[in-house]
Amino acid sequence: MVIYDTIIIGSGQAGLSTAYFLNKSPINYLILDDKNKAGGSWLDTWENLKLFSPTQYSSLSGWQMPESKNEYPCRQEFIDYLKAYEKRYNFSIQRNTKVTKVKNKDGIFKIETNQGNFYAETVVSATGTAKNPFIPSFPKRKDYQGVQLHSVDYRNTKKFKGKKILVIGGGNSGAQILAELSKVAQTKWVTLEEPTFLPEEIDGRYLFQQANSSYFNEKKQTEEKEVSLSDIVQVEIVKNGLKRNIYDALRPFDSFYKDGVIWQDGEKETFDAVIWCTGFNANLKHLNPLGIIKNGHIETKNTRSIKYPKLWLVGYGNWTGFASATIYGVGKTARNTAKEIKAHFDV
Repeated sequence: MVIYDTIIIGSGQAGLSTAYFLNKSPINYLILDDKNKAGGSWLDTWENLKLFSPTQYSSLSGWQMPESKNEYPCRQEFIDYLKAYEKRYNFSIQRNTKVTKVKNKDGIFKIETNQGNFYAETVVSATGTAKNPFIPSFPKRKDYQGVQLHSVDYRNTKKFKGKKILVIGGGNSGAQILAELSKVAQTKWVTLEEPTFLPEEIDGRYLFQQANSSYFNEKKQTEEKEVSLSDIVQVEIVKNGLKRNIYDALRPFDSFYKDGVIWQDGEKETFDAVIWCTGFNANLKHLNPLGIIKNGHIETKNTRSIKYPKLWLVGYGNWTGFASATIYGVGKTARNTAKEIKAHFDV
């Protein structure tokens, strides 16, 4: 029986970042990934997605993403970058391997997969959130007979041409998807609160700089307007949508009915489809056998599990490291995770 020093579950940005910092050490690691090619969860995003930071703020540790054709890289450019990143550093990756359960016996992890069992002394879970889309509870949602899909399953506008579409969710994904759908369909937009569009000169690079300053309690040199990572960046398609005046956001409706929704004033409105741009939760199902998941989180110190200190969790959000679910932010937590793994093996 082969026992690896470390098995990393997932070869998206979090898994590759961790592997980068382990790569030059003598640690015997293997990345298990359920995809048949490079790209991680980016393979499951819609075709025209645009990142909201320039390439220098959309790069992993060690090697900057090549300059984009446009100010903001597109989905395919980032997937190509991940593929080249894997090749550049020659990571040890096994494809088409879906991890179903992680168990621990006598201090050794047993990783059950569709390709058989693997064993490791330490494990890094880096499965992200894309496999666990969040759809909030709405009255009579199951009564609605039209099309419902989450943004993770949306690809392009083809099947929605000439339809009437309700987009729900006020973040960057909702704004971008609404903008492209509104060119071919009749659309309405529902958000919990009035959405915030950032000034044209502010994008992801400024959001991360400000968030870092705030997180590390650095004093601001000048008075700046507080902005949030959930505010909407004016990538090209959003600018176009603003010019077309499509962003008339409505507050949530009372309930669904079979043909559409019932608004707060009691008016019924029909819709052919509803697209949920309402975010994701951590994909931790494979860790259920360990009995350490509570309210969708695992108790950690930084990225390290408290109950199982030979298990690390990278890239799931602030509870696993500040801004660790972002391309720009994951490097800091991946570096610290690799440092702790190396310390465990005293290398």
